Amino acid sequence: MNEFKRILRLARPHVSKFLLAMACMLAVGVTTSALAFLVKPALDGIFLAQDTTNLKWIPIIIIVMYFIKGGCSYGQTVLMNFIGQRVVTDLRSDLYNHIQRQSLSFFNKNPTGILMSRITNDVNLIQGAVSEAVSSLFKDSFTLIGLIFVIFYRDWKLAIIAAVVFPLTIYPIAKFGEKMRKVATGTQVTMGTLTSMLQETISGTRIVKAFGMEAYEGKRFSKENEDLFRLFMKSVSIRAISSPFMEFLGGLGIAAIVFYGGYQVVQGTSTPGTFFSFLAALIMLYEPVKRLTNINNTIQQGISASTRVFGIMDITPEIRNKEDAEDLPRISQGIEIRNVTFSYGDEPVLTNINLDVKVGEVVAFVGMSGGGKTTLVNLIPRFYDVTKGQILIDGRDIRDITLESLREQIGIVTQQTILFNDTVRNNIAYGDIQKSDEEIVSAAQSANAYQFIRNLPKEFETVIGEQGARLSGGEKQRLSIARALLKDAPILILDEATSSLDTESEMEVQGALENLMKGRTTLVIAHRLSTISHANRIIVLVGGKIIEEGTHDTLLAKKGEYFKLYNMQFKDNNL
Repeated sequence: MNEFKRILRLARPHVSKFLLAMACMLAVGVTTSALAFLVKPALDGIFLAQDTTNLKWIPIIIIVMYFIKGGCSYGQTVLMNFIGQRVVTDLRSDLYNHIQRQSLSFFNKNPTGILMSRITNDVNLIQGAVSEAVSSLFKDSFTLIGLIFVIFYRDWKLAIIAAVVFPLTIYPIAKFGEKMRKVATGTQVTMGTLTSMLQETISGTRIVKAFGMEAYEGKRFSKENEDLFRLFMKSVSIRAISSPFMEFLGGLGIAAIVFYGGYQVVQGTSTPGTFFSFLAALIMLYEPVKRLTNINNTIQQGISASTRVFGIMDITPEIRNKEDAEDLPRISQGIEIRNVTFSYGDEPVLTNINLDVKVGEVVAFVGMSGGGKTTLVNLIPRFYDVTKGQILIDGRDIRDITLESLREQIGIVTQQTILFNDTVRNNIAYGDIQKSDEEIVSAAQSANAYQFIRNLPKEFETVIGEQGARLSGGEKQRLSIARALLKDAPILILDEATSSLDTESEMEVQGALENLMKGRTTLVIAHRLSTISHANRIIVLVGGKIIEEGTHDTLLAKKGEYFKLYNMQFKDNNL
């Protein structure tokens, strides 16, 4: 139950509303009990004694009781749902922000669809536990206490007979709750898998169609969907059986009471009013008991969901600021990679890397795929932390620097262009949407993007679609470059920024990249070696180690690994 306690702690800021809601619940319980209590004076005083005084005031009291009960029921419903929705809204925001603060390794381990399921489905189940379950728990408990008082006050012997049935309900309630929790856990796992599958297949629809795998993906989806259906029906079955089972146990108690109570009335030891007042209270009593059974199921679902949500919330980001971390001034000297080794698991991806990059220098990294080029540059903005060694900027270990100030100094343009389903303007200004129109236009012009933007239906206010679906590859890349230009970071990382483009688009983008690189310390990962002949130095990485270093001409003259790579690319052109 620790998870449920954590859920309740989230409601602490709303304690005043909760106390007011509890007052309303108490009023509902009292008025419900009072209505059962009024059965005796109504039956004995009006119908048997034919007392006109009772005939006048009892109906008025009944109207007042129902008015109070209805108003308080409305108040507690609104207040508890406010608390529940507020808690869930805050929890969803906290969960989203916590996920955003995680390092890249976290996202490598947790599929997008699973995380989406945590933020949507799991959090919604928690809302049910906070508002519906807690509300009914208190309201029905107050009603239960009031009605128990009525039945013991009216006839304690009959009350004892009724009480015999209640212990019989404890075991099935516990068993139903246990089964519901298991089903709820399975349902959320399946829902997460289903969401992940949807995210993958919809975002990768071109590949699915290109390989004719629509039927295959349909079967995969159908399997998970059927599993979800079966789990849902198990949940329905548990809910459906718990209610009539409780009613049956209640029926046993009522049958025994009708027999014994009727016998007392026949013998003259009790009045019809007393008996029917007792019976009314007892019938009312079984309703909150039945609801409490279903509440337990809702709570179990909420606990199951909260276990998964808090499991994410309890993950500490691997990459975070030290307590004494300081801001990094704008780079003035350079970047030093000192004895760096890095591994994702047991096998090192990079081994004993040493490299100095001076301010304003253009350094290119080349090598076969899997050599560690992207991994190396990802260590500089601390997407990952080194396993051994240090990375220093102006002589300061980047682990001693705040992440915010470090990443402010780094602009990145990658092969996989990441754009958002927003306007051209907001995509360029991403990172600082307060940039002026003049600055945005200037960045677009320097990125050779201004002309095609002017041809769009709404120019800079055109919404470009998911991942820039309405733009060509070259246009998307130039927007990405414009975004980096507007950031004006002194360190620039280009990760195969032109490798996926055709020749014409590459020329446009290459011109934009040259504008972007001016005056910046630039690290270039290149697949096409023709794009890095101007680099101050070229670093050849093979198997996570630096095996060659030099200019384009000196490396060709060595006739080593770079020479082989160069000839592999240009042999068809006799270069």
